[in-house]
Amino acid sequence: MDSKPETINMQFGNNALLPMLFGQDDKNLEKLEKSFSIVATSRGNMLSLTGSQQAVQKAQEVMQALYSKLEEGHEISTSEVDGVIRMALPQKNGKLQRTSVNPDVFIKTQKKTIHPYSQAQAEYMEALHKHDMVFALGPAGTGKTYIAVAYAVSLFLTNRVDRIILSRPAVEAGEKLGFLPGDLKEKIDPYLRPLYDALFDTIPTERVLRHIENGEIEIAPLAFMRGRTLANACVILDEAQNTTPTQMKMFLTRLGENSRMIITGDLSQTDLPKDVKSGLQDAVKKVHHIDGIKCVRFSDGDVVRHSLAAKIVQAYDEWEKKKRNNGA
Repeated sequence: MDSKPETINMQFGNNALLPMLFGQDDKNLEKLEKSFSIVATSRGNMLSLTGSQQAVQKAQEVMQALYSKLEEGHEISTSEVDGVIRMALPQKNGKLQRTSVNPDVFIKTQKKTIHPYSQAQAEYMEALHKHDMVFALGPAGTGKTYIAVAYAVSLFLTNRVDRIILSRPAVEAGEKLGFLPGDLKEKIDPYLRPLYDALFDTIPTERVLRHIENGEIEIAPLAFMRGRTLANACVILDEAQNTTPTQMKMFLTRLGENSRMIITGDLSQTDLPKDVKSGLQDAVKKVHHIDGIKCVRFSDGDVVRHSLAAKIVQAYDEWEKKKRNNGA
């Protein structure tokens, strides 16, 4: 027999914040209802939540967390609303369950404090705090690169490292590089743009440019790492699925004293020739068990971009599974 629905009434002190809290045309309340299978009814500065006891309690936690952010002067984006709901409501077999991840994990940078938007992001942030080398595997849109750069920035700003080194294997540039206009920097920079974007989002632009000019922040293709020992640095290799095993071994063995390495990639998006094995896949298999190394895996359910992005990733995954099952 179903338990009797419970109603929780919430009252908010600042009416001016409620349009942002409830969302345009009450879109945030609609998400709350759909996510927790409850009914959310607003009237003035009151919000009533009706549903199962555990569901309305978790929905109340979500609304209180979002309202607190607004009170502190922060705007709440669609992604942030989705993230707070996702963190409050991990799903398994259709039942609510509480998270075992430290809810206080975060990364602080000069421009903002980054909180996890998914359980995998929380696990990733904890791994970065505890391990010298972290592999982050999973689809685009899960925050792998952004969180890695933010963590590197936090280490740099607190003087725990002297340098930030950001790298990508320039596979797509390859033979096409010579046909692009400009000098080498102008050819390479567009390919490294996601790394610049993450930096500019965590440090003021003029300071980023100053640190790049004096060498404290370096952004370069993977080939530039050969022959170096990277000490007192946080080193990030992005799009690592596009390395060969030889390149990956070269990169991993650059790790020097008092340094951290973060390796991110999506094994389903490899741009290598079909007969070339991914260095990321090879490395994870060979080194994941070593003490001091942590491998965090994201799934399509952890995509924190537009909700359609997660559905697109899932659709591609399902298509690939069908092909494998049919022997295509």
